[in-house]
Amino acid sequence: MGEQKTIEQTFQIESPEIEVGLLGTRDKFVSLIEQGMDVEIRPFGENLKVSGQEEDVKLTIDVFRALISLLNQGIRIHSTDIVSAMKMAHRGTLEYFADLYSETIIKDRRGRAIRVKNFGQRQYVNAMKHNDITFGIGPAGTGKTYLAVAMAVASLKRGEVERIILTRPAVEAGESLGFLPGDLREKVDPYLRPIYDALNDIFGADHTQRLIDRGIIEIAPLAYMRGRTLDGAFVILDEAQNTTNAQMKMFLTRLGFGSKMVINGDVSQIDLPHGTRSGLVNAQRILNNIKSIKFVKFSAEDVVRHPVVARIITAYEDQTSKQLAEKDKEKKEEK
Repeated sequence: MGEQKTIEQTFQIESPEIEVGLLGTRDKFVSLIEQGMDVEIRPFGENLKVSGQEEDVKLTIDVFRALISLLNQGIRIHSTDIVSAMKMAHRGTLEYFADLYSETIIKDRRGRAIRVKNFGQRQYVNAMKHNDITFGIGPAGTGKTYLAVAMAVASLKRGEVERIILTRPAVEAGESLGFLPGDLREKVDPYLRPIYDALNDIFGADHTQRLIDRGIIEIAPLAYMRGRTLDGAFVILDEAQNTTNAQMKMFLTRLGFGSKMVINGDVSQIDLPHGTRSGLVNAQRILNNIKSIKFVKFSAEDVVRHPVVARIITAYEDQTSKQLAEKDKEKKEEK
């Protein structure tokens, strides 16, 4: 196959307002787009001069058009929107980009709409809507925790549930919280920070604290779920790769009437003691075909952080795959 030729194409922007929305204040999105699309962008008056390989330049222009269609609907663009558009352009699915913005899950404390950013997230949200138990499995940065919390808050506001319960295994402390200094809140907080961050983003810190004080939101380590039946609740288990089989079974059997459960984890980040099987890995094997339970798998392509993060995840995944292949080869040679 012959080499692609390098070209420069001019893209005209219809107004200064659209230019600011597309490129960000002081053109802060330019470098993000340049890295993600492997092109050079030079703002020139009302025009953007885009240079690079022919296919990359054409895809970049398509990304501009897709983003401008959002701006024309009054939707403010953030870096995550740009990352999603670029990924869909590379996948050949950019024509469906606008569809992602047709539904708002909920609005955050600043009034900004929280929406899915890609098809992986849409599949995940749909699974939460239509199933009693949803598993979200994949790398950090795919929005699993944030979207689960957003769906929980939306369910609470609609009156579908009476409370939200958020938990994770405190594996770093071996679930032995009694050996740590301080009260329960001080012990648990460091392990549940991502959940607090999501709640604070949606409710604000003060409102979140009031809901916790009233018992409408409960945040606790997994060990504190034992012996309970969780009725009328939206229950989220985060970092589920660090549950044992016994812990996962204990948690899943807490499901009560009128409740939903979401279990999130990354099976490439298991911190359990050597030789201990992950409850999340085992759940994938034995629960995959049970009605009202849905597994949604994310990949590095679904990461909605800086483009280089997805590349880093892919590089580590490739290394892990090579190491496993080498171990298999060594075992066969030993035989």
